[in-house]
Amino acid sequence: MNFITKIIGYSALNIPLFSFEWGLPNHPTVLILGGVHGNEIEGVTLARHLQAEFLKSFTFNLHVILVPELNPDGVLLKTRGNGNSVDLNRNLPTKDWSSEFSETKYNPGPSPMSEPENKALIQLIEQNNIKFIFSLHSWHPLINPNGPCEEVASILSQRTGYKIEPDMGYPTPGCLGTFAFREKNIPTITYELERGLSPAKIPNPHTQAFIESLKLLEEQFSK
Repeated sequence: MNFITKIIGYSALNIPLFSFEWGLPNHPTVLILGGVHGNEIEGVTLARHLQAEFLKSFTFNLHVILVPELNPDGVLLKTRGNGNSVDLNRNLPTKDWSSEFSETKYNPGPSPMSEPENKALIQLIEQNNIKFIFSLHSWHPLINPNGPCEEVASILSQRTGYKIEPDMGYPTPGCLGTFAFREKNIPTITYELERGLSPAKIPNPHTQAFIESLKLLEEQFSK
């Protein structure tokens, strides 16, 4: 098993942003993000469970990059935004980015990609040949696919009972799903765990559902 740890950047409060990588870089790369919103701890918990599973056994012909806490400031402060009170999922440089916001929690920052966490994320995306992205959040249970990822979304839905929702139901300017697929042509799934879900209920079925999804991606990429 090839495994490395990297610091990919620093947060607004100068906390290191860690990535964990398995597999060989010449294999198709899958990026898994947790903790984009610091108060959505369920996504961080799932990312950590996946990290533990991969450390025990990683047999995929894939290169997986896991960033469990893109927003460590928010995780520490228990806030949606980072140390600058910016919503990282409204701050990416998309064509629909807007400086306007209806609620403080959706603060997009002073300009697109103003935040150090997103600068690190974009550099990570640009330096790796990423073929697929999972972004782990928590809200109402749902799976939001962006791009051609219906089969993967279907596996997650079958294993968890979560509905597939092509539209979040509200505007999301500057979000990762738009940036990754619309700007970079990278299929992306936003995975919304149930808010308040007990940590004991995350490994089964959610961790196993993601392992099956990676197996499916391995098959798809090998064709």
